[in-house]
Amino acid sequence: MTNEQDTPPVTPAQLFDLTGKVALVTGGSRGLGLEMVRAFAAAGADVVIASRKLDACEAAAKQVRDLGRRALPVAAHVGHWDDLGRLADAAYAEFGHVDILVNNAGMSPLAPSSAETSEELFDKVIGVNFKGPFRLASLIGQRMSEGEGGSIINISSSGALLPQPRFGPYAGAKAALNVLTTVFSLEFGPKVRVNTISAGPFLTDISKAWAEEARQSTRSALGRPGNPEEIVSTALYLASDASSYTTGALIRVDGGLY
Repeated sequence: MTNEQDTPPVTPAQLFDLTGKVALVTGGSRGLGLEMVRAFAAAGADVVIASRKLDACEAAAKQVRDLGRRALPVAAHVGHWDDLGRLADAAYAEFGHVDILVNNAGMSPLAPSSAETSEELFDKVIGVNFKGPFRLASLIGQRMSEGEGGSIINISSSGALLPQPRFGPYAGAKAALNVLTTVFSLEFGPKVRVNTISAGPFLTDISKAWAEEARQSTRSALGRPGNPEEIVSTALYLASDASSYTTGALIRVDGGLY
């Protein structure tokens, strides 16, 4: 008879090991998405990299292959409903399963004012930040729940928790994405875990358009923006067995903006 003392403890490396897993990351060719792609590959996962530009996806795929993992670059516009069905089908055709979905692609253009926000801009922001994640998580989550399960990670924003003037469509879309996490954690559970990373300001390529002061400091407990690689530990936690009892959660990675 085996007792608990005969069972070796699970090591941190085993908890975070993604060997044999397949991750699909939207917006995976740059910024936070690329950091997560590289981290998942380094942890043993094969990766599907999706963004609008195929050449950027292929460049990211090369980095994954250099780490000894398989990669599938797919050009897809997250705001286009039909593109997401094609993306999901391509991932399953190549790998047979998806274990980790990261809804990372987003956009946050600033309009002159709320009254001057065009219908085209409104629809584009809602499409990329909410409609797309809804559609892709619906397609992948259903297959996960009918198969071996998995983890869905929605990349939201502190803008949904601390909304600012002229960002109404973006803040509203990200707030809706937060709610979607709860909906899908209930709909696809218990085999699928669904969680949100609420990201604060990070020094990705988008930050090059910020004022220099915003690039140097923030009104947060840590007093600075995040470096892109600082998203990795939370993403690995939610993607791996380390978070086996975490679902429907919102985890703030924002330097303490509150």
